[in-house]
Amino acid sequence: MYLELGVKHIALWDSVQYDGLVLGVYEKQSDNDGIHLTEAAAAFDRSISGKLSEMLSISGPPLKKGKSRIFYGLHQDFPSAVVVGLGKSGTCVCGKENWNNCKENIRAAVSVGCRQLQDLEVAHVEVDPCGDGQSAAEGAVLGLFEYDELKTKKKVRVTTQPYGSVDSAAWQKGVLYGDGQNLARQLMEAPANHITPTVFANSIEQKLSPFAHKVAVHKRPQSWIESEQMGAFLSVSKGSEEPPIFLELHYKGSLDSAQPPLVLVGKGITFDSGGISLKPSSGMDAMRADMGGAATVCSAIVTAAALKLPINIIGLAPLCENMPSGKANKPGDVVRAKNGKTIQIDNTDAEGRLILADALCYAHSFKPRAIINAATLTGAIDVALGSAAAGVFTNSDWLWERLHKASIVTGDRVWRMPLFQHYTKQITESALADLNNIGKYSRSGGACTAAAFLREFVTADHWAHLDIAGVMTNKDEVPYLRKGMSGRPTRTLVEFAAGLASEP
Repeated sequence: MYLELGVKHIALWDSVQYDGLVLGVYEKQSDNDGIHLTEAAAAFDRSISGKLSEMLSISGPPLKKGKSRIFYGLHQDFPSAVVVGLGKSGTCVCGKENWNNCKENIRAAVSVGCRQLQDLEVAHVEVDPCGDGQSAAEGAVLGLFEYDELKTKKKVRVTTQPYGSVDSAAWQKGVLYGDGQNLARQLMEAPANHITPTVFANSIEQKLSPFAHKVAVHKRPQSWIESEQMGAFLSVSKGSEEPPIFLELHYKGSLDSAQPPLVLVGKGITFDSGGISLKPSSGMDAMRADMGGAATVCSAIVTAAALKLPINIIGLAPLCENMPSGKANKPGDVVRAKNGKTIQIDNTDAEGRLILADALCYAHSFKPRAIINAATLTGAIDVALGSAAAGVFTNSDWLWERLHKASIVTGDRVWRMPLFQHYTKQITESALADLNNIGKYSRSGGACTAAAFLREFVTADHWAHLDIAGVMTNKDEVPYLRKGMSGRPTRTLVEFAAGLASEP
């Protein structure tokens, strides 16, 4: 379905004041080329007798990728118009970068324009779809997000809509993808005293309430966790006064109720002090986001429900805090996981793998099509990959290919890491138990030994572990995300699920 939202048809929305406009321009392919506007920008330029092209040519050098220029008074309906650089048009998928350059350029450019207008306190902005309505909508929604709920002075809330001829379904899809990642950002950014395990579960339940006919939410209490013999999970939660919750979500999107589900598992440590193996105080406040795996997984399911994806998905999130107390795990303690394996806990700050171990065991009870777990698991993955990509450890080439394909589309990249037996040996040689929760050589391959530990609780043929610790925050690496918690890789999980839903 296409909507004509151009200047000539403004009367369709005569009750709304259109204050701001974001338009795109491409870089010249050669010095002899003229200004290369997008289709929507060219239509706007014609409506004002070429004034936009004229202003661009006399106001400075050609706009480079990600740069912007603002003009005032070009059109009576748009007192402020920002032109943003989209880079060069042409080949989009870049094998070296493992993403789609065109989509990333649109996201970045649109976000720059929208933020510039937000800084001018423009409350409503029309956005040039730049040939890809979904990417433009993602750029607008993601770029405008800022967590300021607890501040007295807040940024102007900006509403956006597409300008010009646009595939409205693509735009709306981009809005939902962006909203999904922003939900994860909001959960991750909120202080730990505001997002406890109970509050987290209630928040997700509320977000899923519009889809109650397709979604079942189970907030499993401690008594249920005990009945399931999740000893590893309980060993972590017992150090805190906050009761644990095992959040279980069932999205029934497929017409075939017997279709094996995709199971998504997310680490849900709502605050990680390190426990008795206490973390340094510097930067510890960021550990409010150690439930990033649960936040991205649950947000992906909320988005899948909003998109009405024809697939069955189950989400599992063991939620608790990791705190020091007289009841907390002590280095050297041995606990028993749901599958009967015993674990020697030599570092209480390696707690994420303990709660995931029990959740992964439980995930197999649904006879899943595939299992994907996401966790801010190790600082080692940050050392290895930085914020460029989430690390993927998987026993399945089939699963890796689909995750990788999805990440190219979203620009939220993943990178495959090794799952060698070399690492398994380092966690199975334990003095007191079947497994040790840290590798024998603690400074070497920490992300890999953590993944090897998780594999000890997996029998499914298609399983992937996403270590997202390196992509937990954004400083300035992703231009369309402000500084703070990133909500990555929510969109990649959604795109993967959408791809899986389209397969026979």
